[in-house]
Amino acid sequence: MTPTSLIGGHVSVAGGLATGGLKYMADIGAEMIQVFVTNPRGWALTPGKPDQDAALAAAGVDTFIHVPYLANFGSPNPETLANSVAIVRYTLRRGVETGAKGVVVHTGSAVTQPRADALRQLHEHLLPLLEEIPEGGPDLLLEPMAGQGAMLCATVQDLEPYLAALDWHPRANVCFDTCHAFAAGHDLAAPGGVGETMDALHAIAPGRLKLIHANDSVDVCGAKKDRHEHIGAGLIGAQAFADLMRHPVVAGVPICIETAGPAARHREDIETLKKLRDG
Repeated sequence: MTPTSLIGGHVSVAGGLATGGLKYMADIGAEMIQVFVTNPRGWALTPGKPDQDAALAAAGVDTFIHVPYLANFGSPNPETLANSVAIVRYTLRRGVETGAKGVVVHTGSAVTQPRADALRQLHEHLLPLLEEIPEGGPDLLLEPMAGQGAMLCATVQDLEPYLAALDWHPRANVCFDTCHAFAAGHDLAAPGGVGETMDALHAIAPGRLKLIHANDSVDVCGAKKDRHEHIGAGLIGAQAFADLMRHPVVAGVPICIETAGPAARHREDIETLKKLRDG
């Protein structure tokens, strides 16, 4: 029997990681959740609340944590690199404490330095963090970007040198964002586009797809712009998401929306995806 993909969303944790997060999960009809455990636009290593972490772990919900956006292991700035090490190490620790299945990190940019130098930095600074993950701890999920600037990884094909720089470590896995992939040039809206993209992902990184960010796109394919739209309301379109959930590589992989708006809109997006999955 084909395993079913849980469908959920990035949730508000106002009121506490477990208290607020699980309430928001129920409000939007989510089957899994993604959270931030600290300010997503800063470097703060907030201690968290042990009772909330333990309560979330005890709830048995499939939980993923997103690393703050500033993390960049390809940066030529030594301070940014040091802060990136600290924030990913911290988030992986919080992942252990909350029982998270994965910690999502953007794959970063070389900024102004040669790509080869940036990839060497991955080997030197990110690979050791993978070695620190304890048995039963969360995987680190690499999220390719939309392709703007000097991004190290945007297309599915970019995953090959990126994972090679990490020695194909078994804890280095993948979070696939539909809007990012579309922006980077994978035409998911075209007939057969989803199948072609997922087949390519499986050929490069078999068994490593652990999470999907389901976001429609405001912009055209290849625009290199990361602007999310509600499911079926953008230029990717509802059919692509139906095709995605029927692809064998996606079977059992959790699917998480990151669309904008209040809880009511999040519920609508999740209901849309559930209908596409179950229909």
